[in-house]
Amino acid sequence: MASSTKLNDNSEITIPIRNLIALIIATAIGVMSYSNITKRLSFLEHSLVLQSVEVEQNSEFRTLWPRGELGALPDDAEQNIRLTFLEKQLEGVLEKIGADEE
Repeated sequence: MASSTKLNDNSEITIPIRNLIALIIATAIGVMSYSNITKRLSFLEHSLVLQSVEVEQNSEFRTLWPRGELGALPDDAEQNIRLTFLEKQLEGVLEKIGADEE
């Protein structure tokens, strides 16, 4: 005769305590590993987004700065003022020379 096994809420399972502890530890290690991998992936994705923003800004700076579309350094502005002053002085000198020759 075949014996039938019936499972219900009163069924008992016996397992050695060391196997139960090993299963709990293995589950804990698996959960911690999954959590660490997920956290690392999130960090790397965030770093990639920040890096791509920096690359885009650098690319824009690289093309716009030489053309003077992003402004000028304070030293450049001072130098431009001095050059403009010298050009006006030169024009005045040239006008005086031209007036003296006539």
